[in-house]
Amino acid sequence: MRHLGVHAKTSLHVPSTCAYDGLILPGGGDIDPRLFGQLPNGTRFFDSELDRIQMEILRAFVSDRKPVLGICKGMQLINIYFGGDMVQHLPESAAHEYQEGDRFHMTVAPEGFLKDIYGESFVVNSAHHQGLDRPGQGIAYVQYADDGVVEGLCHSHLPVFGVQWHPERLCTPQSSCAQQKCGISQRLCASQQEFPFSRPEKEKAVDGAKLLAYFKELL
Repeated sequence: MRHLGVHAKTSLHVPSTCAYDGLILPGGGDIDPRLFGQLPNGTRFFDSELDRIQMEILRAFVSDRKPVLGICKGMQLINIYFGGDMVQHLPESAAHEYQEGDRFHMTVAPEGFLKDIYGESFVVNSAHHQGLDRPGQGIAYVQYADDGVVEGLCHSHLPVFGVQWHPERLCTPQSSCAQQKCGISQRLCASQQEFPFSRPEKEKAVDGAKLLAYFKELL
């Protein structure tokens, strides 16, 4: 986000959203299945306290109608917050799970913000073994892998978006979006850890900076 002229602060202590223009919920481990009314059934390592802190931060930004972008686990938390649930271990996980690096696969976006950015079909990265099941209230699924796994969502009337993939790992220094100069510094809260800026591993993968630039325009 710094390459887009956005000042991002990483914090789990957000007593007020007034200091921020938006929220990025980053990727991470699995999610406590009790948050979506299930017992462990394929869930691996999770941090219950972290999950609940992130849900409270999400609640605050949603209540104030501020833009939210969920990445990987962050997208899953968004769906759970709005009452949806998850598949704790995907039968298709071999095509999506991190194995000495991200996996890359084709996806389709029949409608919504991702279609506007990238078109109807495009390649993204994956590093997860869990996935979305029933959508939460107001949540629309707008991107799918070829095997039907949900890869993107948005809310029907709130500025809340999510992707199962990692746009921050699909940015390059050569990206036209990453090279933009911005005279206004938005204030952004990232609710966990900052991920390293890295180059894409597959030439056909999309430019993740375009999605981050789209989110920036909402701040």
